[in-house]
Amino acid sequence: MVVSGWRPADRTTWVMETFWVILGVPLVLLVWRRFPLTGLLCWLLALHALVLAVGGHWTYAEVPAGDWVRDTFGLSRNPYDRLGHLTQGVVPAVLVRELLVRTSPLRGSRWLAPLTVCACLAFSAFFELIEWWAALVGGHSADAFLATQGDVWDTQWDMFCCLIGAVLSVLVLSRPHDRALVSLASRTADGGRTRDGDGDGDGAKAPGGRREPVGV
Repeated sequence: MVVSGWRPADRTTWVMETFWVILGVPLVLLVWRRFPLTGLLCWLLALHALVLAVGGHWTYAEVPAGDWVRDTFGLSRNPYDRLGHLTQGVVPAVLVRELLVRTSPLRGSRWLAPLTVCACLAFSAFFELIEWWAALVGGHSADAFLATQGDVWDTQWDMFCCLIGAVLSVLVLSRPHDRALVSLASRTADGGRTRDGDGDGDGAKAPGGRREPVGV
């Protein structure tokens, strides 16, 4: 984030693009002891933060790697923002799924996957509303944040990329995520036994005298 924030192309755009990282990192650290995240989710959040930081530094329409892809494959626009919105589906899908599995009755439910995708698509739509509000307030000064690159269907493409990312995430990452959740539960339970010395842990008591780890 320090490197990303060093002389960005547009300071206002950088703040708006990296706001979720600036907000999210302290929040994760604040709740970590009570609600640690799986390793898979942490790696994905770090990847998403990198995508946001790079886009925020150069603006999504001017990321050099995207320019190279555009020129090499003869595309009409810098595709980096498409990657950003695809990631906006992949990573939040695992985040939403983890929250639903650990805090709701949806664990093992057939509704878990579709509701995860719907939550990601809803956030994507809300993000497009933020871009609209930014355009109303900032006028042409918000062009770098919008990164439409002259595409009148940019909003629809953004949400479609998010939808594809969320669906792919649910299809490909659900089983690895389930294994990561089991591993987290085991580590949390072992940590509770180590702290208490008698196996009680900090979690709520489950049938048979076993305690479930907090938040898992």
